[in-house]
Amino acid sequence: MNPKPNIVNLPVYKPGKPIEEVKKELGLNDVIKLASNENPYGSSPSAKAAILAELDNLYLYPDGSAAELTSALAGHLGVQSGNIIFGCGSDEIIALIARAFFLPGDETIMADQTFSVYKSNADIEGAVSIEVPLADGTHDLDAMLARVTERTKVIWICNPNNPTGTIVPEEALITFLNAVPSGVMVVLDEAYCEYVTDLSYSNGIKLLESYPNLVVLRTFSKIYGLAALRIGYGVASPQIISLINKVREPFNTSRLAQAGALAALADQEYVQECRRLNSAGILQLQAEFKRLDLAFFPAHGNFIMVDVRKPAADIFDALLRRGIIVRAGHKLYPTYIRVTVGSAEQNKAFITALEQVLQEQGVQV
Repeated sequence: MNPKPNIVNLPVYKPGKPIEEVKKELGLNDVIKLASNENPYGSSPSAKAAILAELDNLYLYPDGSAAELTSALAGHLGVQSGNIIFGCGSDEIIALIARAFFLPGDETIMADQTFSVYKSNADIEGAVSIEVPLADGTHDLDAMLARVTERTKVIWICNPNNPTGTIVPEEALITFLNAVPSGVMVVLDEAYCEYVTDLSYSNGIKLLESYPNLVVLRTFSKIYGLAALRIGYGVASPQIISLINKVREPFNTSRLAQAGALAALADQEYVQECRRLNSAGILQLQAEFKRLDLAFFPAHGNFIMVDVRKPAADIFDALLRRGIIVRAGHKLYPTYIRVTVGSAEQNKAFITALEQVLQEQGVQV
């Protein structure tokens, strides 16, 4: 069997190591996972109740259009139902955009250290990825704009950026959008937007009316705590949504996911509390990194990228043996690890383990 030539060397996405796997491999009873930017406080109690109530309907196919959830989300965002499409996580929306719009040889622009799924989906469709270096961990919008050609189809901006956690301020984003040709799609990935407290941050939804070439991606996997149910969404003009819908599978989100997301969306008090706790956790970790004399990028999501001053893979392995799972392997930042902001207790356990590991590795802290 002969696969498409452009996928032969395509790397397989490597998620954070599962807790169960680490326990089994290393014989550990207690493991803290701070690798996949999950909400350490879980989902809203009302979301859990809605999911349980839906268990009696498992024999039924889900609503392929997610009509009730779409209507509720449209009201929450201040848009029309025709502006919204749901996917199996926002990852699927990325794949659907690539499927709907890329032809072999088309060009797409992204940062050189950002969410890897942009490039992998472009590769699958035979598009050419133009990777523009970050500037101090932040999207270099001027450099990205300079790489636009007549073959450019899509520009990807992850805001906050994963893995660095930096943001593009609203003023810079608007200047960029004003300069991008109207025929080039700009995908603004705001998976972590609900965590951001910086007043300079842009709300991509509010920009949609002024920029018909803009697509905003969001998810219920992060602050809403529904990562296991895989449900995310895209917001754009009805024309773009209609085209993406043409390549969407008919039942791509489950009944459980729709019910959980609907209840989670209604519980904005829980979202606000998770945001508050996350902000406190960021301050806790930043204070400890400063004490240990470790440089880090500004954190605007629910994770921090920190320089451990040794090969990140070595620190990752040493932490793993202490029951702490983080993320390493960022090709352009070989001495940095990315750590999810956990609860106060989880953060304390991580710092204790990290300090021990650094001392064993000969790092002056």
